[in-house]
Amino acid sequence: MTAVVGVAGLALAGCAGAGGGGGGSSSDGGGGAVTVLMVGNPQMEDIEKLTKDTFTKDTGIEVDYTILPENELRDKVTQDVATGAGQYDVVSVGAYEVPIWAKNDWLQPLDDYVDDDADYDAADLLDPMKESLSSDGQLYALPFYGESSFLMYRKDVLKQEGLTMPEKPTWDEVADIAAKVDGAEPGMKGICLRGLPGWGEMFAPLTTVVNTFGGTWFDEDWTPEVDSPEFTDAVDFYVNLIKQHGEPGASQAGFTECLNAMSQGKVAMWYDATSAAGSLEDSSVSKVAGKVGYAYAPVKETDSSGWLWTWSWAMPADTDNKDNAAEFMKWATSKQYEQTVGEQLGWSRVPAGKRASTYEIPEYEKAAGDFGPLTLASIEAADPTDPGVQPRPTVGVQFVGIPEFADLGTKVSQSIAAVIAGKGSVEDALAQGQSEAEDVAKNYQ
Repeated sequence: MTAVVGVAGLALAGCAGAGGGGGGSSSDGGGGAVTVLMVGNPQMEDIEKLTKDTFTKDTGIEVDYTILPENELRDKVTQDVATGAGQYDVVSVGAYEVPIWAKNDWLQPLDDYVDDDADYDAADLLDPMKESLSSDGQLYALPFYGESSFLMYRKDVLKQEGLTMPEKPTWDEVADIAAKVDGAEPGMKGICLRGLPGWGEMFAPLTTVVNTFGGTWFDEDWTPEVDSPEFTDAVDFYVNLIKQHGEPGASQAGFTECLNAMSQGKVAMWYDATSAAGSLEDSSVSKVAGKVGYAYAPVKETDSSGWLWTWSWAMPADTDNKDNAAEFMKWATSKQYEQTVGEQLGWSRVPAGKRASTYEIPEYEKAAGDFGPLTLASIEAADPTDPGVQPRPTVGVQFVGIPEFADLGTKVSQSIAAVIAGKGSVEDALAQGQSEAEDVAKNYQ
């Protein structure tokens, strides 16, 4: 049942952390070439630019990339890995998929490739990243970058309006500031929040709001709580904040759209992935570089609320190109690769959040001075085993670590997106979600 539900559910998934981008590219490859299926976000687009003149030049191994937007990526990677199609040697996966897929024997264990490689230095990988990518004590994916979530805001706009952002704001404080900076500049909205359907698009940030409002998808006995007062209050708050002070077309706005809105000066605040900061601080693509401040993920009933995620590289168990695939994965997650990105593309663009040593590089410390330490602190504060105010039946901050959640979260997000677009009510959307959650709970009660 796990395998069947995993395929059906994950094929419907949205993005689970940072996301965005589109397009695709490939090299001629052939022979020992490594085929890589990856999500089209800025960090992945960077690695495509750098591969030929670094990894391929040094190893002779060509890399054939396929790049897809996240919703399409999840469908494609699930079909390939779960069915054993064998089209790709390396795939982009996250902290949600890896433990589930490892138990289904869909992924190749990686310990033998990294444990004895002193140059790779697996001990340098941050413990939260390794733990999220492991199952039964074995490592099944290598983190490309890690992230939590935090609040990004325009320092200059808040100063202009005589406002101060607390280091650890509450959601009520954020809503108050959003109202006051809405319209502070021509066409500027107060905040951007994901409204695009998807268990990992909308519900990545929204589930953290649910957690800190005192809600949960399921209690420790697998009783669904989707229509509980706390869950309802959180969704009401989120939807109303978007409707009153959020970005236009919010029901179709995900990570990519909010990144564009923030980097182009169209919104004053944005709550999302810590990994977005590197793009915001890159003056070649962002109009607001140097103008952005960063604060911890907003809270209400909990001490912290940031999520925990890593986009990582995994090797499908059925690939017949394991050694070359492992070489690529180690290079793409190495200290050497981070150095290459910093030197050639800029230090703010380093795919950080996975290695302790990254935060000791002087050039990176300087470039990430406003967001680097906060990113690391947020990652270390995230607790997938206890993210809310009550015991949970399984792990996950911004997701529930079961195969069925991909389908459940996506269905509920579609109903909420309709409410954001002006159709229906939060109460009706969550009543339907409660019914769908009850069907899932029967598998575990």
